[in-house]
Amino acid sequence: MDGEILRDPTRRFLLKTGAATGGGLLLSFTMAAEGAAAGATEVNAYVRIAPDGKVTIASKVPEVGQGIKTSLPMLIAEELDVDWSAVTVEQAIADTKVYGRQVAGGSMATTLEYDGLRRVGATVRALLIQAAAARWSVPADSCSTERGVVISGARRASYGELAEDAAKLTPPDPKTLTLKDPKAFRIIGQSHKSQNLDAITTGQPLYGIDTRLPGMLFATFAKAPVFGAKVASVDLAPAKAVKGVRDAFVIEGGSNLQGLLPGVAVVATNWWAARKGREALDIKWADHPTSAQSSAAFEAKAAELAKGPPQRVDRADGDVDAALKSAAKTVSATYSYPFIAHAPLEPQNCTAWVKDGKVEIWAPTQNPEPGRRLVAAALNVPEEAITIHLIRGGGGFGRRLNNDYMVEAAAIAAKAGAPVQLIWTREDDIQHDFYRPGGWHNLTAGLDASGKVTAWNDHFVSFGEGTNFAPSAGFNATQFPCRALDNYRVQVSVMPLGAPTGPLRAPGNNAFGFVLQSFTDEVAIAAGKDPIAFRRELLGEPRLLGAATERDSFHTGRMRGVLDLVAETSGWGRELPKASGLGVACHYSHMGYVAVVVQVTVKDGAIKVDKAWAAVDCGRQIINPKGAEQQVQGSVLDAIGAALHQQITFEGGATQQSNFGDFPLLRMADAFDVEVRFKLSDNNPTGLGEPAYPPAPAALCNAIFAATGKRIRSLPVGDQLA
Repeated sequence: MDGEILRDPTRRFLLKTGAATGGGLLLSFTMAAEGAAAGATEVNAYVRIAPDGKVTIASKVPEVGQGIKTSLPMLIAEELDVDWSAVTVEQAIADTKVYGRQVAGGSMATTLEYDGLRRVGATVRALLIQAAAARWSVPADSCSTERGVVISGARRASYGELAEDAAKLTPPDPKTLTLKDPKAFRIIGQSHKSQNLDAITTGQPLYGIDTRLPGMLFATFAKAPVFGAKVASVDLAPAKAVKGVRDAFVIEGGSNLQGLLPGVAVVATNWWAARKGREALDIKWADHPTSAQSSAAFEAKAAELAKGPPQRVDRADGDVDAALKSAAKTVSATYSYPFIAHAPLEPQNCTAWVKDGKVEIWAPTQNPEPGRRLVAAALNVPEEAITIHLIRGGGGFGRRLNNDYMVEAAAIAAKAGAPVQLIWTREDDIQHDFYRPGGWHNLTAGLDASGKVTAWNDHFVSFGEGTNFAPSAGFNATQFPCRALDNYRVQVSVMPLGAPTGPLRAPGNNAFGFVLQSFTDEVAIAAGKDPIAFRRELLGEPRLLGAATERDSFHTGRMRGVLDLVAETSGWGRELPKASGLGVACHYSHMGYVAVVVQVTVKDGAIKVDKAWAAVDCGRQIINPKGAEQQVQGSVLDAIGAALHQQITFEGGATQQSNFGDFPLLRMADAFDVEVRFKLSDNNPTGLGEPAYPPAPAALCNAIFAATGKRIRSLPVGDQLA
C-alpha cells in the first residue's frame, strides 16, 4: 500500500479499498498509535474477501512458535464476524511502510495490536453493511451481521456477494466504530489450534531450512572461534576438490559483532558437500585482542570489583547505609548466573538471491528490518531493492532478533552468482550466538526486630564499558522491591567483554527473577517467616508503584493476586514426603504478573522436578486459551531446563561448548506437568511468550532449599547437590 504511515496519538487511520484479484474486497489498513503502556508503534492489517466468502487474513508478525500467526488474525476475524473455519491465514511480507512494526520480541504483539486489529475487522464489517444497505435501499443501522452474512429483515447477502460493492466505498473512521462486547465473542477466548499445526506434525516443508528455489546452491560459513578475528591465511584448493563443491572464497567482513564478520564460505550442490568442503579447509586465524578473555578471568574480576567501591550508583532511595547499620539483622549473599545460548532446534539459516541489483531473501527472522539494513550496507544496494519473505522459524527465543545469518547468506549469494541457502551447523549455532550475558549480584538486606525489610542494597557486577552495559547485560534498577522500600540502592560495576551478547527469552528478567526471588526467599527464612506470607507482607496494600505510563511500573495487588492463586492451586503448606520440597517465586516482566510454585524431590544428589504450578495475570482477555497455556508451560520448562543444566564458558576468547552433549536441553524423560491458571484483571491484554520464564528458576532453587536445606546461589544447578 502506498501512502504515509500516520503517527498520531489520537489513533488516526489511513484506509484504502480495492478489488481483490479475481473479484472481492481487499482492504489495506494503516494505523499508528502512541499509548501510555505500549509506547509508539505502527500497526497494519490486510484483509481479502473472495466472491465465495472465503476470508484471507495476513499475519504481520513473524511466527517462531509463539502462536501469533493464529492469535492476531483471530482478533480481525472476531470483529469481522465470520466463522474461523472460513479464514485462511497468510504470513505477510516484511514491509514496514505497509505493516508498521513487524517484530517477534518482547511479548509485545498482543499489547500493541489488540485494539487496532479488532478495528480492522470492524471496519471491513462496516463496509460490507454499507454495501448491503445501499443494495437494499435501507438504513445501515437496520442491518446486522452473522457468520459472514449481512441481514436486514428477511434479506440476506453473503460477504462474498457484497465484496465488490464494498470495495468501491469510502471506509468509515475506525475510531467511530463500536467494538464487540467481550460477552459476544465467538472466536476470541476460544481455543484454536495453531495455524499450520497439521503441516508441522506431518513434516511438511514450512521452515526457513525447507526453502527451495530453482538452481539453488547450499553454503556453509566458517568463522573464527574468537569472535571477529580475521582470516590470516587459507588454502581453498582442498575444499574445491570435494565432489559437489562449486566454489570456496573468503568473506572479508568487518568488526561489528552484530553484522557480517570475516570468514570462509563453501558453496556446493548440496549441504553435506558444503560441510565436507569446509572440513577440508585449513584456516589460520589472525590474532585478536579478546583472545585472552576467559570465564575464570571474568569470575576473578567480578570478585575483585565486588570488594571495591562501585563504579556508579544507578538508583539510591533513602539512606541505605544508615538503615543497614541500625538493622536488627542483616542478610548478605552473592548470586550469579552464567552466559547461556539460545539453541533453537532449527539452526540459523537463510536463503538469498542477488540478481540485477535486487536482493530477495527468505529468512526465519524475528526482526527483519535491521537485517534489511545490514544487507543494504554490505552489498551497497538501496534498502528498497531488498525483498524479505518472513518464513516460520523453528524457535527463536530472541536469537533471531539478530540477523547475522541473513547478511552472511546475502554476501555469499552475491559472490556465488546463484540463489544460495546458508545453513549453520549446530556447532556454529552454539559457538556463534548472541549469548544471554552472565552477571553477579552482591546483595544485602536489613531486617527490623519484627522481621520486616528496612533496607536493600545490590552491587551488580556485569559487562560493559564506562557507563554503557553490553547488549542485554544491564539491570533495571526499578525491579521490585524498588519503590516498596524507603531505603533501596542499586550500585553497578562493569568489565569489558569480547563475546557478543543479546536478548534471550524475557531479556534480563530471565536472570533477575532467579536472583531477586531466591534472595527474597533467603531473607524470608532469616526473618523466620513462611515464604509466601513474607512476600505478601513485602507487597503490602494493593497500589501502583511508579507512573501508570511506565512499562516498569509495578502493581502490588496484581502480584498478590497471582501469588494467592498459585498458593491455592499448588496446595502450599501441605505435608510432603521426605526429601521433597515446594518453592515459590513471583516476578513481573513484559507487563505480565506471574507466580510459580515448583515441587522437587532430591535423593542422593539427583533432582527430580515433580510438578510446577503457574498463575498468570496478563489482563482482561486471553485470546487463544490453549495457545496461552502452552506458552506458559513452555516458558517454565525452558527456564528450568536452562537452570538445571546450561552454561556457556570461554577459554582463549572462544566458546568451549559446541553441541547438545555439553549444552543439554531438557529431555522428554525429564519433563514434568505444568498446571496453569489465569487470573483475569481489568487491564489491557498483554503478551505471554516470556513473563512465565523469570520466576521459574527461583521457584526451582527455593524448592531445592526446602527439600535439602542447601541454598543454590549460582546457576546452573548441575551437580551442586552431589
